[in-house]
Amino acid sequence: MARAATSGRRLSLGDASLVKGMIARGDRHHDIAAWFGVNQSRIAEVNDGHLHLTAVQAPANQLPPPGPYSSGQAAHTAITALADAKKALDTALKNIDHALSVVKK
Repeated sequence: MARAATSGRRLSLGDASLVKGMIARGDRHHDIAAWFGVNQSRIAEVNDGHLHLTAVQAPANQLPPPGPYSSGQAAHTAITALADAKKALDTALKNIDHALSVVKK
């Protein structure tokens, strides 16, 4: 069976600083990996110094909120709901504009 294509996502030095801060805070590797969209192995590589050894731990006030994080499916559902809400608001604004133009006549 052929392997899937790689995601192409890489952790930058800045990302590694956040990873180190999240680990220090006690976040699970699984949650950290989900935040960055990488495999847990990349988080382990930062943790054990095999990846971005020089990264300095980010301070707590710069860290993202602790996990667990929404799944891709939940994010897609939320984006769809927001798009539907925008359409409804656009329709409402058009109706208001029309009603105001009728009142002004």
